[in-house]
Amino acid sequence: MAIQEATITRTPAGSAEERQDVVRAARAVFAREGWTHSGVADIARESGLDEATVTHYFPDKERLLLTVLLEGAASVAAALTVIAENHLADVTDLEKDLIALGHAWLTPLADFPEHFAIVRHLGAEIAAWPAGVVEMWRTAGPRQATRELGRRLERLADRGLLAFDDSDHAAERFIQLVAGGVVQRSFHGALPLADFETEALVAAGVADFVRLYRPGAGR
Repeated sequence: MAIQEATITRTPAGSAEERQDVVRAARAVFAREGWTHSGVADIARESGLDEATVTHYFPDKERLLLTVLLEGAASVAAALTVIAENHLADVTDLEKDLIALGHAWLTPLADFPEHFAIVRHLGAEIAAWPAGVVEMWRTAGPRQATRELGRRLERLADRGLLAFDDSDHAAERFIQLVAGGVVQRSFHGALPLADFETEALVAAGVADFVRLYRPGAGR
């Protein structure tokens, strides 16, 4: 099935609540077993529904994966947008406020554990995933969050606190420098780091970011 079809096929008439039960069950199964090692029978068992009901809403596993991933990605991106707005709306101490943002940026790892468990499976299963799914996930999740962070960083540049030519690139560098080490070492939250280790990584990342993007810095 071409994955584009999943984005235009209308959901059959039925209970919205029941459909959401299927999505929740699929999210739990994909997080636990991965996409390639799970089937409609597993999702039906998890949801307490029969297989015919599951396939009524989602005729194949590809559509379920797309729905689960995009819903999760959108939820994480929305949470990160709120975090960026809350921490950058009134910056008074640049480095201190960016450190607070860095710690908050990591909270979705704990708040959306099933989503990030599915993301962890991605590394091992990517060759088997339907074409286009990963790109759709990146667009709905990581890229959207990066764009929203970039818009808030632009405000700091307008105030003369930072200097850059490309706000999206600056946001991407912030995420890499400040959150990337924690995400990698914790395997997307599967093995949480000690507080002191997280604090050190975030502080070092912010220091590097400020050094790179402070006004007058050579890049």
